[in-house]
Amino acid sequence: MTVIAFLGAGSVVFTRELLADILSFDELRGVTLSLHDIDPERLETAELIARRTAEQLGASPEVTTHLDRRSALDGADFVINAIQVGMYPATVRDFQIPAKYGLRQTIADTLGVGGIFRALRTFPVLDGIAADMRAVCPDAWLLNYTNPMAMNVAYLGAIAPDLHVAGLCHSVFWTVHDLAALLGVPHEEIDYTGAGVNHQAWLLRFEHRGESLYPRLDELLDQDLQLRRRVRMDMYRRLGYFPTETSEHSSEYVPWYLRHDAEIDRLRIPVGDYLRISAQNVDDYHATRRGLLAGEPLDLTRPATEYAPQVIHSMVTGMPRRIHANVINSGLINNLPSAYAVEVPCLVDTAGVHPDPVGDLPPQCAALNRAFVSVGELTVRAALDGDPRMVRQAAMVDPNTAATLTVDAIWELCDELTAAHGDLMPASLRG
Repeated sequence: MTVIAFLGAGSVVFTRELLADILSFDELRGVTLSLHDIDPERLETAELIARRTAEQLGASPEVTTHLDRRSALDGADFVINAIQVGMYPATVRDFQIPAKYGLRQTIADTLGVGGIFRALRTFPVLDGIAADMRAVCPDAWLLNYTNPMAMNVAYLGAIAPDLHVAGLCHSVFWTVHDLAALLGVPHEEIDYTGAGVNHQAWLLRFEHRGESLYPRLDELLDQDLQLRRRVRMDMYRRLGYFPTETSEHSSEYVPWYLRHDAEIDRLRIPVGDYLRISAQNVDDYHATRRGLLAGEPLDLTRPATEYAPQVIHSMVTGMPRRIHANVINSGLINNLPSAYAVEVPCLVDTAGVHPDPVGDLPPQCAALNRAFVSVGELTVRAALDGDPRMVRQAAMVDPNTAATLTVDAIWELCDELTAAHGDLMPASLRG
């Protein structure tokens, strides 16, 4: 019987979507779902979701719950990681403290000081996950959803190169899906290739029946001045390749936009937007729990789009699929640093996840990616070496932070965030 462990199962909306996708496959309707969370109430809610989902879909999984992570991982074939260390209070700190210094952020979970400190809170937990997996499920596939994706996958590659790890994110899929709708082309008829780093990959190929769709997008942008008022439309027009993450995300990975009031207005950038999203996620959790306790059915009508259920199904059944995933750069993208995480097309089958070499990225895309990667490399190295100065150096080379703050302010900000996150930080970096 296939055993799927969920770490951070209390992320109930995400867990609900994954479970609905998994149990919709005939071959996975009898799997074992091993749910783990450190919060007893959230774990109870995740169990209610699993049982209600199974009931509504007529599936018969075995559902187990665990406050202890190692017992949840024991014998797992797949491990889905969706933890958020520090939860909503830590997210609030990652926004409110930088804002005091005049540093604007939109999502703060991937790059910038928000991404750096989210990574540093997550790394100690990844140490524990890797140790537990080596002990009780060394052959399992770790399917990571936790951000910052690239930093987390790179860190796991450094501390546990023996484990099977793939980082999963639907940003490439949804980018193509939304562009298809914008251009009036059926999504399933589009051939595409994305490559780069997670949340800053690029559509290198974007075709319909052998013809590039970029000229049609150019024509639409020429006609629609309001459509140009989005960050990634602006980036596409200047760089020639479409970035595969939202404008909100993309705005904080470059030095050009967030420091300027006029650019925020021109491109309609929602500064601090993730605080609203996070608060809504908390509200959604409570609403979902109330509904479950009241016996209300779950809404399971959303079509399957997440990669983890598809990856699991392909490995279990042998049905090949092509996805985009985040893996260590071992000769996959020539003009990005090796040993860091990159996002590339992959084939999934019974033998695992097989990334396709991409070769060279367009030089302008690689240049932006290298700046992105530099922040992550320094953050990972800071944790590996226990070097607090390197945390500050990572912030110093971050494009948006460096464009906004003086070096003294960057160091003071890092000092304050370190103190604010306290015991969530690696012990060696609290000094």
